[in-house]
Amino acid sequence: MPEPTVTQLSAGYFHSYSVVGLLALIGVLFVAVAFGAGRLLRPVVPTPEKLLTYECGVDPVGEGWAHTQVRYYVYAFLYVIFAVDSIFLFPWATVFAAPGYGAATLVEMFIFLGFLAVGLLYAWKKGVLEWT
Repeated sequence: MPEPTVTQLSAGYFHSYSVVGLLALIGVLFVAVAFGAGRLLRPVVPTPEKLLTYECGVDPVGEGWAHTQVRYYVYAFLYVIFAVDSIFLFPWATVFAAPGYGAATLVEMFIFLGFLAVGLLYAWKKGVLEWT
């Protein structure tokens, strides 16, 4: 059986990407058609009440700018960091169970957990974790 040529190999390689590209194009077209149909079919009757700023069922009163505590965002950011990092523990457990990967994988995970601990220690030292 003769070996495939470079042209045949590249044709198969680019065929795989053409399928992905075609699916991406179909997805973009689907979204564009949905938005276009919505724009054509919706009623457009602007009234002063519809043009009024509306948020959470409360009519806006006062200025549009409000002071927000940064610490809420810091808590959310720390949560996201540790939640995403904890997701990496599951594949690690799978690799750790595979034969021949035990010691190296264990060392790598302790290095990873060390970085997380340093980040948490830094946030604690900066006083970020204090609510008051």
